[in-house]
Amino acid sequence: MNTSSRDPFRDLFALAARFLLAPMFLIAGFGKLTGFAGTVGYMQSKGVPATEVLAVLALVVEIGGGLALVLGWKTRWAALALAGFTLVATAIFHAYWAAPADQAMVQSLFFLKNLGVTGGLLALAAFGPGAWSLDARGAAAPVTTGRVPAAAR
Repeated sequence: MNTSSRDPFRDLFALAARFLLAPMFLIAGFGKLTGFAGTVGYMQSKGVPATEVLAVLALVVEIGGGLALVLGWKTRWAALALAGFTLVATAIFHAYWAAPADQAMVQSLFFLKNLGVTGGLLALAAFGPGAWSLDARGAAAPVTTGRVPAAAR
């Protein structure tokens, strides 16, 4: 169902949501790429196993998912992948309940911020990327099977 005709702001807000969520992941992903050794060391300090493999996976999810959000390509899948990634990363790296007292408040803010980001990603997954996306352009294109319809034979 296309609700764009009833709500002129839907597509604009979907585009804004994608553009506002994506930089967090793109910047973090490129940071992991350019500071890979530091990323691995930080992950090791938090007790993460197979850190090199998971660091590569994290940067692929962040950069790939971030680009997909910007383009509006496979948006629902990208948003779900980034939401899952964000929840796991939040539990590992922003466990405010286990942080020293002088860090607990900042970690709790990061934790809550990431829950909000996850909510935004789930909203994109639920409601889609809007009309100004590659997903919408692809949905508008006719599907061809390569067969000639019977009526045209």
